[in-house]
Amino acid sequence: MDTRRIVVISDTHKDFFTLRKIVERHRQDTDLFLHLGDVEEDVRKIRALYPNLPIRSVRGNCDFGSKSKPVDIVELESARVLFCHGHTMFVGAGTEYLENAAREAGCNVALFGHTHVSYCRYKDGLYIMNPGSPSSPRDGKPSYGIIDIAGNGLLAYVVQLK
Repeated sequence: MDTRRIVVISDTHKDFFTLRKIVERHRQDTDLFLHLGDVEEDVRKIRALYPNLPIRSVRGNCDFGSKSKPVDIVELESARVLFCHGHTMFVGAGTEYLENAAREAGCNVALFGHTHVSYCRYKDGLYIMNPGSPSSPRDGKPSYGIIDIAGNGLLAYVVQLK
């Protein structure tokens, strides 16, 4: 089996230039892009520019009036991914609520944004990742995330923009 890839982006906050740069870098080798909210307008612009781009998104706390789901689940090969912006999962206080929701839904990956701080760890069969923010990081490191899926398992990691 070939390796499959999910690119995870969050909190672009109208920095379309940087979002486009990430999409351009990965659109040939990526099966799915996930945008974790803030700001949906960026996703609409990317869809207009690349109508066949496989991209899904959820609403963030700055996506006022959005009809998008706050939480969604997607499957690709052996990855079952719960993705959300995080504000409805109280991630500012920790990831316990998010982890429990992901486990209850039978997921092996839980993704969140909102804090603008990159984070990735593996705990008891569950990857928990925040890709950070490529445009307004609060940890000083512009970033996004990647999930590689191969026959022998998953690997989730954060990529720093240069």
